[in-house]
Amino acid sequence: MKMKKVLIAMLLVLAMLATACGGEEATEAPATDAPTEEATEAVDTTEEAADTTEEAQEEPVEAKGEIILSTTTSTEDSGLLDAILPDFTDKTGYTVKVVAVGTGAALQNGRDGNADVLLVHAKASEEEFVEEGYGVERFDVMYNDFVIVGPEADPAGLKADYGADVKGALQHIAEEKAAFVSRGDDSGTHKKELQLWEAAEMTDPGEDAANEWYTSAGKGMGDVLTMASEMEAYTMTDRATYLAMKDDLDLVIVVEGAEDLFNQYGVIAVDASVSDGINTEGGQAFVDWILAPETQELIKGYGVEEYGEPLFVPNAQ
Repeated sequence: MKMKKVLIAMLLVLAMLATACGGEEATEAPATDAPTEEATEAVDTTEEAADTTEEAQEEPVEAKGEIILSTTTSTEDSGLLDAILPDFTDKTGYTVKVVAVGTGAALQNGRDGNADVLLVHAKASEEEFVEEGYGVERFDVMYNDFVIVGPEADPAGLKADYGADVKGALQHIAEEKAAFVSRGDDSGTHKKELQLWEAAEMTDPGEDAANEWYTSAGKGMGDVLTMASEMEAYTMTDRATYLAMKDDLDLVIVVEGAEDLFNQYGVIAVDASVSDGINTEGGQAFVDWILAPETQELIKGYGVEEYGEPLFVPNAQ
């Protein structure tokens, strides 16, 4: 009888233990990292939206053909165009054929219908181009300045004696018959040089063959800087081209900072009336693009990392 009671007690204990274990399993919380059906659907929807956005961003802009940009040698020699034109093609689909010449020749290309858009730097001539009906409208794009550069020895003493007095410096160059190389190509730089000779109450030295100290090169800015370096001569240049090339030149800035050395660049779409072949849509697309804030930021940043200063200052309105 006593043994029977012991067995019954043991069976009761085992039953209680079994019940306790079963209860723990039944009340165990479900795994918290298992997504609900609603959460899974939300994730799938978000991923689909992200994939669609990525595909839209990666989809290339439809190619629209070519436009002809007639511009100055300074925008090409400075490296600016190589830096920013890929952005134009990416955003608009137009590729750009660059014709880099002096501003006078660039404006003539527009008159002849051999360009769709111009990027030049001789404001008075640009405004005349528009007034004559060849251009749609002129807009400021960016500016830098002109400087006079010469041999490091500075044989005419321009840096020490004249500083920012560009008129006095030119008069002294002529008096000393110091070697000077001019663009001589009706470019924006050449036009500015002629204005400065006139402001200094002097005639164009290139008109007098007796002025052997004065060389009229008839070449672009990069070529003229190379010539001046080789000849140990002075010349006038836009700052951007000089900075881009200075490591290969034996030239230093000797005159800078004068207000009349300001160098403004403008953009003009060629008018459709000039020729049936003018790509008016592409030309206007270029104007809209280069005046846009995003492109102005590209211009503002060009040269800062390499030269410690921007080569051009954007000022589109």
